[in-house]
Order: sequence, then structure tokens, then C-alpha cells
Amino acid sequence: MDRPRDWLGARATILLPVLVAVLSFVTGVVNISAVSISGPLGDLIPRSLQRTAGFTGALTGFTLLVSVVGLRRRLRVAWYATVVLLPVAAVQGLVQNSAVSIPFVGPVPSSAVSIPLVALSLLSLPTMLLNRRRFDRPIDLSTAQLAAGAALLGSLMYGTAGSYALRDDFTNLSTATDAFYYTLVTASTVGYGDMTPQSQQAKLFGMSVVVLGTASFAIALGSLLGPAIEKRLSEALGNMTDAQLDLLENHVLVLGHGDLTEPIIEELTGAIDFVVITPDTETATRLQQRDIAVLTADPSDEEPMQRAGIEDAAAVVAATNDDAQDALAILTAQTLNPEVNIVAAATDRENIEKLRRAGADTVISPAVLGGHLIVQSALGRKGMENIADHLLDVNDEDDADI
Repeated sequence: MDRPRDWLGARATILLPVLVAVLSFVTGVVNISAVSISGPLGDLIPRSLQRTAGFTGALTGFTLLVSVVGLRRRLRVAWYATVVLLPVAAVQGLVQNSAVSIPFVGPVPSSAVSIPLVALSLLSLPTMLLNRRRFDRPIDLSTAQLAAGAALLGSLMYGTAGSYALRDDFTNLSTATDAFYYTLVTASTVGYGDMTPQSQQAKLFGMSVVVLGTASFAIALGSLLGPAIEKRLSEALGNMTDAQLDLLENHVLVLGHGDLTEPIIEELTGAIDFVVITPDTETATRLQQRDIAVLTADPSDEEPMQRAGIEDAAAVVAATNDDAQDALAILTAQTLNPEVNIVAAATDRENIEKLRRAGADTVISPAVLGGHLIVQSALGRKGMENIADHLLDVNDEDDADI
């Protein structure tokens, strides 16, 4: 396997930001909890800036995790957000690089997490830039999701502007931040009770915030749960999700499923990542239950091959019992990625050349191969059984040699 691609490929662009997000959150929590500051930067950075960096560092970590979700879907906006947030995390790590004293714990060097935070943030940037072309998808939001976002934003703006305009009719509400805080805790039904309306007009306004806010929160929650339910349905039907497919690289595409495919799947399992494309829903569900990556679609169509990442695939295998179907699948695969290694199994001997002309680099006929071994063994040629054993079970033969 290509090690540079392993370290600088799609998985690295996901893993490194996740590590940065976790370190950013931990560093922020450590500095928020600190009661005193010392160390090389303790005298240079004001305490207020240290504490602010702690809060924003934790928020940056959470935001990075949200960006990673977008990266898994190869969204362009998630790539831009991550590229911006990584330097921010590095700067916050520098600001928080000091020794702190935590109640009931004692002196704890925040550098233990802030220095790795800075290093990983800077290391992640080149990886993100090298893989920029992978993240080329626009945000594909449904009408319901756009409406939910607009409703939530509109209700928050309405509550903030209205409560600030009526601030004299509320207790403990005097700034725009107080107004937004009141709107958020009211719309989310938290209701701490520290800010309460005093006049009839303010009470009517507060009730409108409760109705509009809770409705918008409910709509937004439904739009978020919808994709999760869809994911569960896809898994139940034997389909991989787009997020799982997007992480594939240097993998093998198995086009179709038949009697010849099962031994191939057994050999591939644990050796390399692979995806089976089959139009049979029952077969796809059965494979999914065995934790085998599967896509329910016609293996000769372009769209499922593109979803399965044929551009980044290491090889394509077509080995069903239908040579005509295999030929169509091979032709499509060769058109989409002329450089990929295509291996085919011919059920009928006369179809070997046809599969080669379709685009297969290697064509093996199990029937011809098995017949040749049987005849050679019948004619007294020694070693045929050992060759068959080697072909059927390489691991057993290796163990015998040892």
C-alpha cells in the first residue's frame, strides 16, 4: 500500500483535525479552570486574555468537530472552515501555553496539551492544502432544512431585537447580550428565571418568543434527525452512507455478486478495504450484516462506481456468473478510470478474449484452470494437488512450510 497516500490522504485530513479539536477543547477547559497563571508566558499575557482564550479554545474545538462532519461529506465550505480554524487553534494554543494551578489538583502545565495542539494544527494545514481537490462538493440543503434554518435564525433575531427594545420592562436585562441570552434560554425552554418580564407588553412578547422559539427549535431538530433516520434506513437496506464512501481510497471495487464472488470476498476481508456493488437488495443486506461494505446498485452504471470512489481505487474485480454483465461493468470501469487494474473471471472459456477487449487487464477462467489441474493430475503429473491447495488456501500452505 502507498504509505505517503496513507499519511497524506483522505483519512489524514479527517484524523488530524479531530485530534486538534480534542486538544483545543481540553486546553480551553484547563485554562478556564485555572485560578493562577505562571510560566514563560504568564507575565506577558493578561489574565483576561488567557481566560478568553480558554473559552474560545473550547468553542474552536467544538466548531472543528462540526467541520470534520462536513469534511467526511467532502464539502468545500467545511474545507475552508477547517483551514481557517486550524491557525486559530494554533494561536490559541500559544496564548494558553503556560503553567496553571487548578483547585484540588495543584500545578498542571497546560503546555502538555497546548504544545501538541500548536504542532498538530500546523501539521494539519499542509495535509488539508494537499487534499484540497477532494473537497469539491457544495452544500446540498433541502428546502425543509433551509426553511428550518431561516425559521430558527429569524426567531432568535426577533427575540433579541424585541427584548432589547423592551429592556426597561425586564429585570436584569440591559444589553444586547442580555437580550440574546434571554431569547436563547426562553426559546430553548431552559428558562433560568433570572430575567423576567414586568409589564403586560413584555409578558405578551415573552409568550410570543416561547411559541416562535420552541417551534423553530423543533423544526430545526427535525431537519437534523431526518438525515440520521435516512442513514439508518440505508444501513438496513444494505447501503453505505456517503460519508463512509468518501473516506475510501486505495480500495478494491467488487462489481456484482455470485458464486465466484464469495471466495474473493473472503480473501479480501482483512487484507484491504473493498466495496461490493450488487443490485440484489437481499444480498446487500446479508453482506451488510457481515460488516462488508456494500452498495445496492447496478454494477455496470457510472453513478454507483463514482460514489464508490473508482477514481481512487487500487483495483476492480468482476467475477459473477454472468460474463455479459461483467463485460458491461468492466467497460464502464475502464472508461471512468483507465489506469485502474481490472481483473475478471470468465465463466465460459470463449468469453476470455471478449472480457479482455472490454478492458480487463487480467482474465482468469476458474473452469479452465480447474479442468487443467484435474487433467494434469489424471495423467500422472505430480504436484497438481499442491498447486490446487496453494490456490485454495495460501495461508494453510505457508503454515505447513513453517
